[in-house]
Amino acid sequence: MNNEQRAEEIINKYKFDFDKIEKSAVRNLIEAEIADYHSGSSEYIRVLCGYLFCIGDESDVPLLEKAKYGINMDVGCMIDSDWIESLKNGGKANEYFPDKAILINDFIRYYKNFIADDFDF
Repeated sequence: MNNEQRAEEIINKYKFDFDKIEKSAVRNLIEAEIADYHSGSSEYIRVLCGYLFCIGDESDVPLLEKAKYGINMDVGCMIDSDWIESLKNGGKANEYFPDKAILINDFIRYYKNFIADDFDF
C-alpha cells in the first residue's frame, strides 16, 4: 500500500469519533512511522498527527514536533503548525491561530471524503 492508501485505511478505521480513539495506539503508529518513514506522499503521517491533535493535549506536542521537524521538509510542510501551537496554548485561540474546535472541524472537513490516489509519488 502507498501512503495515501494507508491514510485512507486509518480514516476508515477511526472515523471521527475522537472519544473512542485510543491515543496510545495513534502515538505508537506515529512513533513507528518516524522510526521507519515510508517515502512518497506524506498523507499517512499527516492524518496520524491530525488524529493525535484532535484527541491530544499539550503532552503530545513533543511527538508532533518530532514528526514535523524530524523526518524531512515534505513531511514538515504537511503537518499543520497550528495544531502544535493550539495544543501549546490549551486549545484556545489567539491573534495568530483559531481555537482547537475550529481546527478539528477543518481536519474532519478535509478527510471526511478522502479517497487515496492509487499511484506512488
